[in-house]
Amino acid sequence: MASLICGSIAYDTIMNFEGKFVDQILPDQIHKLNVAFLVPTMRREFGGCAGNIAYNLNLLGGDPIIMATVGGDADPYLEHLKRLEINASHIRTISQAFTAQAMITTDQVNNQITAFHPGAMNESHLNLVSKVVTERTQNKKGAVHFGIVAPDGRQGMWEHCHQLAEANIPFVFDPGQGLPMFNGPELLELIDIASYLAVNDYEGEMLSQRTGLSLDKIAERVKALIVTKGAEGADIYTQNKCIPIPPVPAEKLIDPTGCGDAFRGGLLFGLENAMDWETTGRLASLMGSIKISHQGPQNHQPSKDEIAAQFKSAFGFAF
Repeated sequence: MASLICGSIAYDTIMNFEGKFVDQILPDQIHKLNVAFLVPTMRREFGGCAGNIAYNLNLLGGDPIIMATVGGDADPYLEHLKRLEINASHIRTISQAFTAQAMITTDQVNNQITAFHPGAMNESHLNLVSKVVTERTQNKKGAVHFGIVAPDGRQGMWEHCHQLAEANIPFVFDPGQGLPMFNGPELLELIDIASYLAVNDYEGEMLSQRTGLSLDKIAERVKALIVTKGAEGADIYTQNKCIPIPPVPAEKLIDPTGCGDAFRGGLLFGLENAMDWETTGRLASLMGSIKISHQGPQNHQPSKDEIAAQFKSAFGFAF
């Protein structure tokens, strides 16, 4: 089964601050904040929500199709996707723009401060879901069975949600860092046309504030609401119940960048394979745990057999 991944492709410049942000920021001086952090290590990684989600779904043996926009500097990223045999035929190049860039500083306790330049991502609305559907039909590649709309340009997120709904493709609405771009009525409209909604616990609180609805009430509007809680696992609200998903203790706590996307890769694989929510949530939780043990969002390389073995070791049954 194929899943259409709508979202950002980005380069992540990741820096590590060897102290704690809380020790460097004076709460009573926030109104005139002027701080600098010494970052002895720095690296550039392949990132962006669509790229990260597709990477993890591909690790599991899924069939991701990325729909995104990149800049004239994207050749290294496109070569990376080609090596991985991830379908990049619906990534559009905007030659006069930069590929989206995230500058991420992580402190000793995994708090992060991020500066983000959207670049070509702002043109994501130029991509059309209908074009993907038509191309796959004409070339007899099989239907798109699921979709996800992850953080991207505002207009692109809005239009891709509506296009997926119009094409009768069930999809996950994953507003993430893009959530503040939408007001309450807009968020409710997108939730109502989505099949599934995925947020972290902070985003869940923001969502409740903007819509005026509790998470229980929001969950009534979708087939499932997935709320990730970092080291505490996740909750999946579905059919008037809440399914707690336990965390998987990580081998090492190295880098949280991309853990949410790894979770969503596992989520899509579970949907593609019609797994129950208990199993889907646990697989997604495992993928996040595997990711956090590695630097960067796309450097973990377990085989499908290794993922299956870790799943059985963690939960006592096979997926």
